[in-house]
Amino acid sequence: MIADTFVIETSSPEETERLGKSVAEIMPRGVAALRGDLASGKTCFVRGMAQQFGASLSVHSPTFTLINEYGADRKLYHFDLYRLSGAYEVEDLGATELFASDAVCAVEWAERAEALLPARRLDVLFEHLGYDRRRVTLNDR
Repeated sequence: MIADTFVIETSSPEETERLGKSVAEIMPRGVAALRGDLASGKTCFVRGMAQQFGASLSVHSPTFTLINEYGADRKLYHFDLYRLSGAYEVEDLGATELFASDAVCAVEWAERAEALLPARRLDVLFEHLGYDRRRVTLNDR
């Protein structure tokens, strides 16, 4: 996992993807809790993470399927909780079992599952700075 807090600014979707890939390279397992407004870069970041797991660039937000799975031996579960209203709905998805597994779980709109998230996790905050610029704050808890 990443130690402490890092703040990185990206200036394109491709840079945000590369950041996600870099994080996935050093994250052996666990939860990446992603927070930020709509269009702040969360899905671009996960697209980069998924590349580390062998996925193509066709990674998209799983808004209607809620969870997408990538990888063969090593798994990445991509959650999009935008349409869910609370932790009880997230729990019904089997999220707590996946959070405790040997997989990496990237959770968009993580605030909707706050009560279920493990204490030990990577918190990632995305802020839109205008045009394609983003500020990404990584905090290893």
